[in-house]
Amino acid sequence: MDVVTIGETMVLFTPESSPLMRYSATYSRKFGGAESNVAIGLTRLGHEVGWISKVGNDELGKGMLSFIRGEGVDVSQVTKSDIAPTGLYFKEVRHANNVQVQYYRKGSAASTLSVDDLDSAYIARAKYLHITGITPALSENCYETIMKAIAIAKENGVKIVFDPNLRKKLWSEERAREVLLEIAAKSDIILPGVSEGDFMFGEKDPLKLGELFLELGAELVVLKVGAKGAYYFTEKEHVLVPGFPVEQVIDPVGAGDGFAAGVISGLLDGLPLLEAVERGNAVGAMATMVPGDFEGLPTREEIASFTNSSEEEDINR
Repeated sequence: MDVVTIGETMVLFTPESSPLMRYSATYSRKFGGAESNVAIGLTRLGHEVGWISKVGNDELGKGMLSFIRGEGVDVSQVTKSDIAPTGLYFKEVRHANNVQVQYYRKGSAASTLSVDDLDSAYIARAKYLHITGITPALSENCYETIMKAIAIAKENGVKIVFDPNLRKKLWSEERAREVLLEIAAKSDIILPGVSEGDFMFGEKDPLKLGELFLELGAELVVLKVGAKGAYYFTEKEHVLVPGFPVEQVIDPVGAGDGFAAGVISGLLDGLPLLEAVERGNAVGAMATMVPGDFEGLPTREEIASFTNSSEEEDINR
């Protein structure tokens, strides 16, 4: 197993007849969740990925499992709840710079995840454990589950990849900051954005943020700086890897998950850090060009075509 990830995926409804829910009589139904987005992104790039979660034993939960399994993700560690339902959320894409999301996840099946849902041997077989700051925000037992998964990974030499993925609506700012810093201090690789770094440290300068995250103990920090691309930081160097221009952003949701999938894929392939981050930038950019949380996540062939086209455009400018 290359990567194991843990987190909630929900059923996503998007208005069809109007961008605004208040006027829409019809909705498309899809699925979305940061961790499963990363899992799907990695399987499309040829990696073996397992997803740990819990869904309701309802039609939507069954449909979700079938779909994610169909994308090549191992769902053998996903359990079903006869008591709690599968979570829902609605997404209004009013335009690329105004995406409104409404969650209906309180009391969802995934929020009841516990340490009893973890198989230590399953996590121990992975090369990387991918976690986000969303899961520990869902409930106290979810927080305990994530901390247990981290402990299992450390005991077995599994590298921990942490994307803070801040969701302020889920918990108090004080608790969020405390837990995000706690997890970051236990992680080998951290994938924050500048806004998350500002929230955690009260600092906006990318170079200072890189140093602060490294001081927590990470061996690699990859800091997203929007359209400019991303910096990577190690004890020996820091480098800005330019992003890929996108003429028209259709749907920005899921771009960060695509970025994470691209970077992890590059690390799994043993690429130099610059090339691994470049792959992350490419996947993140491509994710914004298609509606949906994961629909735009590319295959290797699609990445090659996209990057070659971008290079040709640069040459012709």
